[in-house]
Amino acid sequence: MRLGLMAGYWGSGPPAGALDAIKAADELGWDSTWTAEAYGSDALTPLAWWGAHTENIGLGTAIMQMSARTPTAAAMAALSMDHLSNGRFRLGIGASGPQVVEGWYGQPYPRPLERTREYVDVIRQVLAREAPVTIDGRHYQLPLEGGAGLGKALKPTVHPLRSDLPIYLAAEGPKNVALSAEICDGWLPLFFGPKADGFYRDALSTGFEAGGRHTFETFDVAASVPIVPHEDVDVAASFIKPMIALYVGGMGAKGANFHFDVFARQGWEDVCHIVQDLYLDGKKDDAIAAIPTEMIEDIALVGPPEKIKDELLGRWSETCITTLLVSGDVNLVRQVDALVNG
Repeated sequence: MRLGLMAGYWGSGPPAGALDAIKAADELGWDSTWTAEAYGSDALTPLAWWGAHTENIGLGTAIMQMSARTPTAAAMAALSMDHLSNGRFRLGIGASGPQVVEGWYGQPYPRPLERTREYVDVIRQVLAREAPVTIDGRHYQLPLEGGAGLGKALKPTVHPLRSDLPIYLAAEGPKNVALSAEICDGWLPLFFGPKADGFYRDALSTGFEAGGRHTFETFDVAASVPIVPHEDVDVAASFIKPMIALYVGGMGAKGANFHFDVFARQGWEDVCHIVQDLYLDGKKDDAIAAIPTEMIEDIALVGPPEKIKDELLGRWSETCITTLLVSGDVNLVRQVDALVNG
């Protein structure tokens, strides 16, 4: 299992010490570092800035939101980043959710899987640079029909450094996970847990069979897994509970929250309903308190270092995860590296 660093997206401003952590990961030989975006900092600018201070570590977006850019704009960014980093870039994309897509970007959300297929099709055409880019889809048309009537199919002026630049898809539901295995080169899961490994393996197998691009041996599953070392397991879990309450309770409406569904599939549906009701009623502290430590332990590594190491080298190592993405400062980077490689 490879190690990667998840720098994520910013809160109120640039995270302190992020560059130190990324440089440490690079020096330790970690596989990759990843940025993200929601409705604040973008994924590309910090990755380019921080990436310029590194030598070898892979640079990925986890994720670039599809609604933020047309597929050709995303492909242009990928071409540019890959050249500037000497072939270290990995393009992670995702559909996000209806609240962000329609509330922040002002784009329609329905039919996200179909939209993703068209999006990736366009990107691969740009990366191949074999012919002018065309598509006649439900969501994207190149050249555009209507308008001034002067649209022309074009090839990118830039010659791609790699026509097979890796594309990753962030996905949580079974159909979207299968789609990642069918049309992409990697999957970016969120709130993955060993208890759901069989469920996800089935979805990935479906995608491998449909696409014929990859197998489990060639496909990258780069999972963000919270790690909080502390002698007290409950204290360690308490650092993660506010984030889980936000995602389960507040990231989406009732009946349309993909993060809720992830935990429900792992046996926590009753707790999820309680957390969601409390959160949407404005009782955030009560929502956080309603999350049991065991629910956190299903998707995170918390507690004494010896416990974390045993679980990581035990049940977590038996899952389909191939790259473990860690979030934290330079001290956590060095501590995790010592646990895994020491």
